[in-house]
Amino acid sequence: MLWTANQFIRKFSTSTAYYQNKLKLALIGQSLFGQEVYTNLRKQGHKVVGVFTVPDKDGKADPLAVVAEKDGTPVFKFPRWRVKGKPIPEVVDAYKAVGAELNVLPFCSQFIPMNVIDHPAHGSIIYHPSILPLHRGASAINWTLIEGDKKAGFSIFWADDGLDTGPILLQRECPVEPNDTVDTLYNRFLFPEGIKAMVEAVQLIADGKAPRIPQSEEGASYEGIQKRSNSKVNLTQPAAAIHNWIRGHDKVPGAWAVIDGQPVTLYGSSLLSGGVPAGQPLEIEGASKPGLITSNGLVLYGSDDKTVLVKNLQFEDGKMISASKYFSSGETASVELTDDEKKMAEEIRGIWKGILSNVSKIEDTTDFFKSGAASMDVVRLVEEIKQKCAGVELQNEDVYMATTFQDFIQMFVRRLRGEDQEEELIIDYATKDVNNMTVKMPHQCFINGQFEEAENGKTYDTINPTNGSVICKVSYASVADVDRAVTAAKEAFETGPWGKMNPRDRGRLLYKLADLMEEHQEELATIESIDSGAVYTLALKTHVGMSIQTFRYFAGWCDKIQGTTIPINQARPNHNLTFTKKEPLGVCAIVIPWNYPLMMLAWKSAACLAAGNTLVLKPAQVTPLTALKFAELTVKAGIPKGVINIVPGSGGLVGQRMSDHPDIRKLGFTGSTPIGKQIMKSCAVSNLKKVSLELGGKSPLIIFSDCDMDKAVRMGMSSVFFNKGENCIAAGRLFVEESIHDEYISRVVEEIKKMKIGDPLDRSTDHGPQNHKAHLDKLLEYCDIGKKEGATLVYGGQQVDRPGFFMEPTVFTDVEDHMFIAKEESFGPVMVVSKFKDGDVDGVLARANDTEFGLASGVFTRDINKAMYVSERLEAGTVFVNTYNKTDVASPFGGFKQSGFGKDLGEEALHEYLRTKAVTVEY
Repeated sequence: MLWTANQFIRKFSTSTAYYQNKLKLALIGQSLFGQEVYTNLRKQGHKVVGVFTVPDKDGKADPLAVVAEKDGTPVFKFPRWRVKGKPIPEVVDAYKAVGAELNVLPFCSQFIPMNVIDHPAHGSIIYHPSILPLHRGASAINWTLIEGDKKAGFSIFWADDGLDTGPILLQRECPVEPNDTVDTLYNRFLFPEGIKAMVEAVQLIADGKAPRIPQSEEGASYEGIQKRSNSKVNLTQPAAAIHNWIRGHDKVPGAWAVIDGQPVTLYGSSLLSGGVPAGQPLEIEGASKPGLITSNGLVLYGSDDKTVLVKNLQFEDGKMISASKYFSSGETASVELTDDEKKMAEEIRGIWKGILSNVSKIEDTTDFFKSGAASMDVVRLVEEIKQKCAGVELQNEDVYMATTFQDFIQMFVRRLRGEDQEEELIIDYATKDVNNMTVKMPHQCFINGQFEEAENGKTYDTINPTNGSVICKVSYASVADVDRAVTAAKEAFETGPWGKMNPRDRGRLLYKLADLMEEHQEELATIESIDSGAVYTLALKTHVGMSIQTFRYFAGWCDKIQGTTIPINQARPNHNLTFTKKEPLGVCAIVIPWNYPLMMLAWKSAACLAAGNTLVLKPAQVTPLTALKFAELTVKAGIPKGVINIVPGSGGLVGQRMSDHPDIRKLGFTGSTPIGKQIMKSCAVSNLKKVSLELGGKSPLIIFSDCDMDKAVRMGMSSVFFNKGENCIAAGRLFVEESIHDEYISRVVEEIKKMKIGDPLDRSTDHGPQNHKAHLDKLLEYCDIGKKEGATLVYGGQQVDRPGFFMEPTVFTDVEDHMFIAKEESFGPVMVVSKFKDGDVDGVLARANDTEFGLASGVFTRDINKAMYVSERLEAGTVFVNTYNKTDVASPFGGFKQSGFGKDLGEEALHEYLRTKAVTVEY
């Protein structure tokens, strides 16, 4: 039965408690653990009258000695306490002179004589990292793992003349996780909880409440220190036993196997669940089955055919490599450090110098271990850096894999950025030889920097609208996948490097991302073309080209987001300063449509990222592929993991969960008005998250008789047929002045007949397929309604007789205001034309504004006064005069009325992803 001190839980690192009873203590031991125990005991008011630790090694003092000497506490560095089993009198006398009332041994590698142990009034207490009487002796943590114990823990006991046999003062325990290591157990529980418990134990003694529970010999075990000679792994055992042996010997002395005739030490073991990835066989001495070198590491087979994954290998010369790179020999290109990273590198150089005090100067080529560092120095280095750089994921093994200062800094910067080396990004590409190139398309969810299948394993087909063929299967994300993506984004924002990054450095990453998009623009345009039906030349110039421009534009904004200072009334005699700060919102959700898959992604995510947020993005279910290719490029650009997450799937499932999720602070949506209303309602009910909506439109284009006819015909056609009419700002209704109406229609039809309908990858094609079959069917139904209501079908209205989802460019005239096609958006290549009487400017304005939509509008006239008059009165977020579709990354874009609210592009878009905080200071 384990004894636990009752009701004595405190957080010693953040608070100081003062007790009536205090003791004079002698601390006997070493290490960072000893240093923390010493520091926290002093915080609680106990007096440390002497520290007895080990001598300096290679000119470096033990961490306990360093902090004690700094405090002015007497420090004794005896190399030994006994000679030939007998106490050294002068050492014992020096100890007795400090007058300790209790000896505290947090971690001690020396043999202490019994006349020292028993000398204080309260005797001596010792920390031991096992649940005694189990695993007495050294290497207790290791044996906890080697034996496959389900529980780990520590004991604080009263020292006696036996080996870890004294009465128990208190014990604590924790579960052992399947893939725990010595490091994870120590860092998660044994180190932090052990420090608290040592302080608690001392106070129990001071208060006279400390128990002495005799240890039972039932279940007692003693294991000695493992040596290199007997730590070879037995590969004929079940996988769990192999895993326990490897992790129990990690890092010292290291479990090893013979590979290619030489001993190789195995580090970073975990039990592998699920299928075994493909890999290259590797013969291992004593194994019944060859191992596999995979992209994740070395797979070992147990006698039960279950598997173990080993992450790292170390050779006899001390070199450590990722196991996945066993058959490769290439070196990773160095990364360029930002200004902030250079400052951090110099701070780390100082940490190295503090540990390697025997080295006069830390050069880039200085080797940590060749300079005299030992395993405890590795712990100290990792912990000091983690303390200085909160949130960075750093493990002891990272030091062994990057032993020189320059290699360590390169590794650290990649880790800080959330980058894994490019080779470690595992992508199961779908490939196609198309458009004179081989396109490589990721098709899985992108969560926390990795491509992975949906949790439920579901997929769906994404279709090429040119011929109706399946391009590939795409992961169909579930609610659980959305939750994981949001968790990753939240961690990246709150504790990752993105939230702490200098805005200029953030901009530098976005510039790099834009450069990579430009480098891959032909591939992106090809994917966009086969997935959405966009004509390749348009995809290259607009879909991809404007996306690149958008990221470059917002990259430039990163370090220009500013607050203001505000003069306020002074409350005499004091003075006040009030200023505002612009802050990112946190995790943002973005839901984009299928008409411009990459460009809509860029319009929203570039502003979101420039403002410093993280995001979870749902591409349209029918066009997910450029978004997933974009995700791949973000990794290459060095965007930290978790900052960008892509979850393809249905709007009803994925989009709804985004609307409902309590950790999402903003949702940006482009799509239909009915769905926008539902999103707005869900966002309000869930957590009142901020919303911006770019919704449906029925944009009017007014063409006056005094227009430039050639330009009006050319731009009027573009206003309707641009991108196959799948254009949110498409002119949904043209009002043509009566005196030029017939000529205008005649010339439009003449030009339509010249348009080439065909394969969007053909450079001479003008008009490609509609995005997907359901949309084509909706357009055909739309035309049928127009004909039934009495509008005149002048041209088109039919599906093109060829494979794929092709629709003829269509023109309706004689459209009356009450008709369905006069009020509802087609979102396709359908020109809806109505006449208006010559000179009736106010009349046509009233008709143009008689709609619940207000996204865009246009006017063609040579009369500047008329143009300004009309533009002032059109109720739309964008008004084009003598042009159309002229959007620019610097100009705000968004609608009025039921076309939504909020802006994409321009400076105003940034404010959609920022919050304003007012700060008032009295001085």
